[in-house]
Amino acid sequence: MMRLASARRDLDVRPAKYRRRMSSSSDVINELETATDGQWSLDSWRTKPIKQQPYYEDQEKLDAVCAKLCDLPPLVQPSEVDELKRQLAAAADGERFILQGGDCAERFQDCTSERLQKKLRVIMQMGMIVGWGAQVPLTRIGRVAGQYMKPRSKPTEMIDGREVMAYKGDAINGIGLDDREHDPQRLQDGYFHSAATLNYMRTYLQSVADELQDPATWDESFVKSLRGDMSSYHQILKEIRDALDFIHSYTHNSTQHKKTKTLSQKKNPKAEVFTSHEGLVLEFEQAMTREVGQAARPYNLGAHFVWIGDRTRQLDGAHIEYFRGIANPIGCKCGPTTNAAELCDLVKAVNPDNEKGKIVLISRFGAGKVTEKLCEIIRTVQEAGLNVVWQCDPMHGNTFSTASGTKTRDFHAVYSEVEQTFAAHAKCGSVLGGVHFEMCGDDVTECVGGACGLSAGDLADNYESFCDPRLNWQQSIEMALKMVSLLRKQKTSLSSQ
Repeated sequence: MMRLASARRDLDVRPAKYRRRMSSSSDVINELETATDGQWSLDSWRTKPIKQQPYYEDQEKLDAVCAKLCDLPPLVQPSEVDELKRQLAAAADGERFILQGGDCAERFQDCTSERLQKKLRVIMQMGMIVGWGAQVPLTRIGRVAGQYMKPRSKPTEMIDGREVMAYKGDAINGIGLDDREHDPQRLQDGYFHSAATLNYMRTYLQSVADELQDPATWDESFVKSLRGDMSSYHQILKEIRDALDFIHSYTHNSTQHKKTKTLSQKKNPKAEVFTSHEGLVLEFEQAMTREVGQAARPYNLGAHFVWIGDRTRQLDGAHIEYFRGIANPIGCKCGPTTNAAELCDLVKAVNPDNEKGKIVLISRFGAGKVTEKLCEIIRTVQEAGLNVVWQCDPMHGNTFSTASGTKTRDFHAVYSEVEQTFAAHAKCGSVLGGVHFEMCGDDVTECVGGACGLSAGDLADNYESFCDPRLNWQQSIEMALKMVSLLRKQKTSLSSQ
């Protein structure tokens, strides 16, 4: 009980400067003590108030794990991070579109070839539908290879009359009631599961991309099984198959070799899915940060893209202090409680040079609240002259519990927020640069609605998520098909300007 009381008191508000440092060397201590002059360093976040951090009793074990993480190879390369930033800058101008998706929280047990294949395949297939359907280059970002840590609204919870630490993701603690203690070894386990995922991604992605380029692999049977009028979906798939068939016919015509090469390079780009996670546990994020090149520019090489959660975006907090120093593109959530002026201050703090492609503002309002709230934020950011990429997260604002207490989301509300967000940007003369879904490639039953007809009574059939509910593969593909018309409309509007 003493441990839980300490967690309740310290988990969300314990200032980082009172924690033991990862290194006790005098140069690090001196750097920390002088960090209050406003100069950024790898350790300067430790001088700020911090929220949502794990509560580790064994500090020496934490120090050892972080020292080991510092010595392990990076998970991604700086050139890949820079390439993503370039693509995000293009998305800000409407020249590309971002499709980001994956699990609410990855699980160690899902780091298998079968699960990863399904996850990557649905991301690639959604990307092809949206990209080919709207004729817009796609940037794919997975909530993958590192999304093992989650913030929670409360540090503890009551289960069967027993108070336990809240589950905060597999890299912090386990879902079992006897496995809820925060264990720093899990940070290292998270690194190795991320490395295994990335290794598999790099070998598998091109093969699935090549497979999807073959029109014979596009099976429309799942559309036929959906309820209602699916004629518009069939038409979009037909257009994609016709385009692929055209490319495919050239590929197998030896007399058109030069045309084939040029066309293939244009229409079949390198298969890539960038990685992302919420930058929550700063001990881990610092350990994955490397100083690169002669300028010693700090890159977080634990992921290509990291974002600041809604619960950790305090302007004077440790997370903003850490994020303002790294070269990676950074996401920041904004929603109904966001103050537009404060959001501009946050963007300026994290991106003082106003670099295009550096900041992604991820709106999450909930269907019905977008029109009232989002336009105000867009206009305030525009008036401040800030370069940002706008992205819609239609999942978190549309979560509710059924009568039986099961957490779920309604497909129609999720799509409605996407539709309303496109409309809000059009009204403000802005560009929606991407979407951000919690989804998977399996036949889970976690979100209701959609043409597959899932109802609240179906949720217990195959509900797997330890945290928030995800769109299943049918709902994900349907969402991609429905977005094509929205993106086509935005593209037409931009081309006429």
